[in-house]
Amino acid sequence: MLAILIFAITLTLVIWQPRKLGIGWSAMGGAAVALATGVIKLHDIPKVWHIVWDATFTFVALIIISLILDEAGFFKWAALHIARWGKGRGKILFPLIILLGAAISAIFANDGAALLLTPIMMAILLRLEFPPAASLAFIIGTGFVADTTSLPLMISNLVNIVSANYFGITFNQYALAMIPVDIIALIATLAVLLLFYGRDINVRYHLDQIEEPASAIVDRQIFRAAWPILIGLMIAYLITGQFGIPVSFVTCTGAAILLVIAGRWTQRQHRPVIDIRKIMLNAPWQIVIFSVGMYLVVYGLRDAGYTNYDTQALTWLSHQGNMIAAIGAGFLAAILSSVMNNLPATLVGALAIGNVSHISQATRDILVYANVIGCDLGPKFTPIGSLATLLWLHVLAGKGTKITWGQYIKVGLVITPPVLLITLAGLAIWLPLIQ
Repeated sequence: MLAILIFAITLTLVIWQPRKLGIGWSAMGGAAVALATGVIKLHDIPKVWHIVWDATFTFVALIIISLILDEAGFFKWAALHIARWGKGRGKILFPLIILLGAAISAIFANDGAALLLTPIMMAILLRLEFPPAASLAFIIGTGFVADTTSLPLMISNLVNIVSANYFGITFNQYALAMIPVDIIALIATLAVLLLFYGRDINVRYHLDQIEEPASAIVDRQIFRAAWPILIGLMIAYLITGQFGIPVSFVTCTGAAILLVIAGRWTQRQHRPVIDIRKIMLNAPWQIVIFSVGMYLVVYGLRDAGYTNYDTQALTWLSHQGNMIAAIGAGFLAAILSSVMNNLPATLVGALAIGNVSHISQATRDILVYANVIGCDLGPKFTPIGSLATLLWLHVLAGKGTKITWGQYIKVGLVITPPVLLITLAGLAIWLPLIQ
């Protein structure tokens, strides 16, 4: 009971986010209490650090890359091109925005997609004078696709990195398994959103209201360097993944190169266009503290025996065939994510899967990837399901658009289940074909 109480209070503080604490120190406070009361032990700290360090540093580096490109006008340039390709019709623009969100989520992680694309989209919608219903449809679609299409690469979601590292899955192995599944998730997401918002997005807009995409570029050196650096990162991930090199090493290198270019550190005679100090201050450093603190609290649940219930459920599911195992494990992870946040739910699922015995490696892989899908998509049931959603709601509130928890849950409970079900079914069909 003490382990559950500490977890519940810690999660409440993380969601509430008192100004003086933030998510990092809220989680670390819970870990300190768990350590002081004996719920966790000192030897648990290096175990948790081993699990989270690669994921957290990768995430911070990705956000730094994203912030630099955003300040340089990269994402606004892309969004303005998409707006022009929409040909003045909302029904064409909507799927293009979803595709853009999926691409950003895949490369810059779900948090990057939610944080960067949302304010840009809101500014464009305001300029195009979309009615409130249409604007809400685009905003919800942008926030929704950030999580549902964060499956394809290890770097696309913190959940992916933690899970892949925990089970020794390389970047290449992960991509082979999940890129096709992510395409299924994207198609399902787009289909469900079009069914749900089809009438609302049937609007017209004038192309002359859209500024030239080139006008969005603030730092041309960064803009020109972005393409080779991003392509280089993808190639480096594929090469280094074969040798077990942590993805954070590659991502931090990419971030460092962009920082050198943005800061004009090799061009002393030129002043930087982008405020590097502002970017470094806005980087999510607290996520490092949060990851360690929150996972230590979750370790307390494990030590108290609560992950055994998850293990028992997964053991039963593992003997019911691939389809039932995938769907059951995925929905179990989704439910846990929606009530306890997907980051702790990921570790709970991983620990439980690790304890499932007497199953084949193929079945274990089904459980592992289903847990990832459930923890990536399942958070859309409730606002507390993922940090990306909490940050997205915070960005919207800062822009004057408030979505209540009731409104969010009403939409989430309708949209999420069919997308999750179709994606898990796709996993159950695809994974055996490559094993």
